[in-house]
Amino acid sequence: MNGRGVELTLSAPRVHAIGIIRILFGVVWLIDAQFKWRPTFVDGLVTYLSGALPGQPAPVQAWIHFWMQVVKIDPTLFAYFVATAETALALALIFGLLSNLAYLGGSILSLMIWSTAEGFGGLYVVGATDIGAAIIYVFVFALLFLSRAGLATGFDRKLAGILGSWSFLASGPVATDRDHSS
Repeated sequence: MNGRGVELTLSAPRVHAIGIIRILFGVVWLIDAQFKWRPTFVDGLVTYLSGALPGQPAPVQAWIHFWMQVVKIDPTLFAYFVATAETALALALIFGLLSNLAYLGGSILSLMIWSTAEGFGGLYVVGATDIGAAIIYVFVFALLFLSRAGLATGFDRKLAGILGSWSFLASGPVATDRDHSS
């Protein structure tokens, strides 16, 4: 206790476990990313988005149609953008590299996937049985951010000192006992 409230200290095994979970989450994203590099995704992105339309109410259909029109500008470019974003996200998670930036980007990407390709999880479709996986990823990213998971078995530990005023992109510096004594 430092006069400002109770301070939570995580044990080394727990910190290591958080790092392993971050890495495994990155592996899941990497597996997903490799599907995005396949011609079936690249050539069928608009069709992929339209698959979420049936049974949706008008506002959800309008949202998905809006994004279909945006993607139709250059479907190949958008498909490669998604593939690149998922690959970069996966590598950032696996290596604990610029983790805070990765968590923010991953949350935005997950929300976009959930609200378009997953049609907000199909909540409004008769017979819906779940809300979709992508929204859950937003909460996983929030937990990784709050636990500063990039510091455990990641490069953020070294980057924080190098980045200077840009260190907020990484998980941050490791607190020392001297930092807590004041």
